[in-house]
Amino acid sequence: MDETAVDDKGQYAKLFNDLDSEALITLGLVLGATILLIILSQRGLNWLANRLHGQARFRTFALVPVTRLIILLTAVVISVPIIIEPSFSNMVALLGVAGLAIGFALKDYVSSLIAGVVSAVEMPYRPGDWVEIDGVYGEVKHVGLRTVDVVTPDDDLVAIPHLKLWDSPIYNANNGELSLQCVASFYLHPEHAAGWVRTALRDVALTSAYLRFDKPVVVVAEEQPWGTHYRIRAYPIDPRQQFDFVTDLTVRSKAVLSAAGIRPALLPPDAAMPARDSRFGAGR
Repeated sequence: MDETAVDDKGQYAKLFNDLDSEALITLGLVLGATILLIILSQRGLNWLANRLHGQARFRTFALVPVTRLIILLTAVVISVPIIIEPSFSNMVALLGVAGLAIGFALKDYVSSLIAGVVSAVEMPYRPGDWVEIDGVYGEVKHVGLRTVDVVTPDDDLVAIPHLKLWDSPIYNANNGELSLQCVASFYLHPEHAAGWVRTALRDVALTSAYLRFDKPVVVVAEEQPWGTHYRIRAYPIDPRQQFDFVTDLTVRSKAVLSAAGIRPALLPPDAAMPARDSRFGAGR
């Protein structure tokens, strides 16, 4: 046991250099210079970017993390030979540990790459599709190897990793076609002529300039304790018109119902509309 302990200590001694005062001062200078360079580069690049315009401004901002990474890598390259004996066996051991750490850190990245290959074969989404993934709804603009780029109704670009394909449902509203069902909801007081309301809502949909006539128009009524929930289910000519279509149905239907003296229902707080019914084109 004693000989084994001595051998282990000898191996550790061979792995690490003796840190004398000169080595500690050098490490301190490297650390201080690294912090100083990072601060100066961030402030300098931000100062420069704020005085530029257009693409030059965004490209300068993009240099901030790249510059920080280069400074950190340079500091590591300088510091490692000071701390660790630069022998072949030590470098192999160090690279092995680094490879293991990098592999563990990149396991989700690799999983997203594999999911990207699967998505290219199964095609759960493609450019032009309107999808909802992990609560994000929008139009697919680009399907990359690792992520799918979705533009939301608020014009935000969201990069969603293909990794979501493994454990999240993928809602595809049009699935590579021009037909996308839209839902316009109305909440009415229970005292009204349901047959007349259903006919009136259907007429509103049939007279919409955005309606696709080769698809069915359905008005669904669902009785609730607080009143009646009506849904107009119809299809716009183009999926990109879904927001104009639902707005047109909502505005004109409210005008017709108001002119007929039909009151809206007052929903209690616990009767909120289901999340998927609240999304244009995503309600089913």
